[in-house]
Amino acid sequence: MILPVYSFHGVTTKMPLASQNETVDLQELPPLEVFFGRSAKMATAYEKLQRVAGTDVPVLIQGESGTGKEIMAKMVHAFSRRSNFPWVKVTCPAIPLPLIESELFGYEKGAFTGAHTTKRGRVELAHQGTLFLDEVGSLDISVQAKLLQLLQDGKFARVGAQDSRQVDTRLVSAARGNLRERIDDGSFRLDFFFRINAVTFDLPPLRQRIVDLPLLIGYFFELHSKALRQTPKPLSREMMRTMERYSWPGNIRELENLVRNYVLIGSEDALISEMVPASQARLTTEIDLTNSISLKEITRTATQGLEREIILRVLQTNGWNRSKTAKWLQISYRSLLYKLQEFQIESLPGKDFAPRPTRTAPQAEVADRIEKPAHKTPETRDGGDSSAALR
Repeated sequence: MILPVYSFHGVTTKMPLASQNETVDLQELPPLEVFFGRSAKMATAYEKLQRVAGTDVPVLIQGESGTGKEIMAKMVHAFSRRSNFPWVKVTCPAIPLPLIESELFGYEKGAFTGAHTTKRGRVELAHQGTLFLDEVGSLDISVQAKLLQLLQDGKFARVGAQDSRQVDTRLVSAARGNLRERIDDGSFRLDFFFRINAVTFDLPPLRQRIVDLPLLIGYFFELHSKALRQTPKPLSREMMRTMERYSWPGNIRELENLVRNYVLIGSEDALISEMVPASQARLTTEIDLTNSISLKEITRTATQGLEREIILRVLQTNGWNRSKTAKWLQISYRSLLYKLQEFQIESLPGKDFAPRPTRTAPQAEVADRIEKPAHKTPETRDGGDSSAALR
């Protein structure tokens, strides 16, 4: 099955939610061109989606939290022959261990205390449709064994039942990290792993697809501007650079939350304050291994990136007062100006830097060395006037 290139808005299929008797409009999901973007890893995922969506093979989707695993699972369902049949999601860690078996497979009346009626489980509700197991790595070994039987011959038994039932459903699973680590510690069955990952999607974290950042920001900006009925100013060029250097530990989910907050509040300073502090973030350097690399050049680039982030943080802490920033960093004012020019830090978030046009960097350094008057006014003491802010 070949999907039309980036034509998600043309899909009108609706998926019944069997357990809630509702439908989900697939047009509410992000367009293909936004979700897959332009990165090489997501292009590979899109090509794989084209090949497997029309089949019934089990699919495993792996990736960090917030990378879009559930959206990918819905797309697998949407472009399959089962798209007009139920989509049933099971969030495995949310169901207590004593209840997970009856929740998945259902139970007969009188099977246990409180079972006053017969109840169909999620597996049965997903007949002819797709069963999505989110966080499949948290499933108990005994439940894995029952699901393994389901994948082998399509049969299962309700809790308390003597006879098996036949069901036709496609299994799509999602997991954070690599399930092989769970296999090594004995908490995940190797045979079950091989059954659920006939095809595996490995979704990259956002820090490995920074090329897609402007596209994603634009999509979330438009989405939440309409939902919140707000029209904030576009993000400044400097704010975009800051976001490109950020490591995004929460991935696309974190990005969406930040953009939503910016649309609502309209403050880039608030946006920066909500980002994980640099001490908790991870510096990342994407390396192209298709050609030979220069260790010296890679190290220099990484060092410059760290230096730029430090300067930005100290500027923010000091209210973008460059004189104070230079003192905090224990460098001359002239050196700071050169660094700002080198790293293209040209404006404050949301407004332009306005340096004096007649003052050059050497002149600024000389001005800094002039002895300050013994008696300061309140304005000059706190660095609040325009001349102090430009030192």
